[in-house]
Amino acid sequence: MAAPLIAVVGPTAAGKSALALDFARAHGGEIVSCDSLQVYRGLDIGSAKPTAEERALVRHHLLDVVDPHEDFSAAEYARRGREALADVRRRGALPLVVGGTGLYLRALLYGLFEGPSRDEVFRQRLEALAGRFGDARLHRLLARVDAEAAGRVAPRDRVRVVRALEVFRATGRTLSAHHGDGATPLEGYETLILGIDPGRDALRQAVERRTDAMLGRGLLDEVRGLLARGLSPDSRPLRAIGYRQAVEVVLGRRGEADARHDIVTETMRYAKRQRTWFRHQARVTWCGSAEEARALAVTWLERAREAR
Repeated sequence: MAAPLIAVVGPTAAGKSALALDFARAHGGEIVSCDSLQVYRGLDIGSAKPTAEERALVRHHLLDVVDPHEDFSAAEYARRGREALADVRRRGALPLVVGGTGLYLRALLYGLFEGPSRDEVFRQRLEALAGRFGDARLHRLLARVDAEAAGRVAPRDRVRVVRALEVFRATGRTLSAHHGDGATPLEGYETLILGIDPGRDALRQAVERRTDAMLGRGLLDEVRGLLARGLSPDSRPLRAIGYRQAVEVVLGRRGEADARHDIVTETMRYAKRQRTWFRHQARVTWCGSAEEARALAVTWLERAREAR
């Protein structure tokens, strides 16, 4: 018999985590993070990772999985995520998948094709091109062959841009076309995907508050510690929004006020990409607030449990 599963998605800072924490406490749930930064140990403040106090209230999964210098793919997330769901189910708890990384959610629920192996020579050529002309040049190349993939991948996300170009070169088909080929969907669950989108103005206010909170909690010191432990400023985690600007402040390349402004601006652009992804890639029931999403989730869960 299918077990209920609720996913809470949407743009960053929309209130997903707070809703999930409250709902999990009220309905016997456990949270499975769906965030590509929260998997890294030591990246706590800039990833808005749940605090120790919050984790003590509700069991969380897929946090602090790997060190920040290690590779971590969507396929690996799907494997570990499905293991976490099975673990939650064995305890009779309600799984809540929460986060804004669309590719991770797709991999978890619908699977991913395995794809061709790495082409190191081709990758070195692309890395050299990016080193000479910048990440934007690679992103423009991707847009020419796979506009859909380019639309959902940030220009600075070199790892995913390179992979998409590599897949196209090896197979003659776009990464977007491959998605779903040979993939194994998640079975045994009845899933509700709720999206929270409070609107642009309200979201910007939330992003500004969260940015100020991160800086106030010590984002710059967190980055100093990561660099002191040998993490490269060009590593994938430190190229993420928030961390990238903090690195530039720590290295003396820009002021804190300028970095704050850039974090807010880039986060809003990222939120737009998140909306686009979830509206095209997942069956999402959209809500304008966490309160609306909570009410829908309660009604759906009651019906799902009655049906069992």
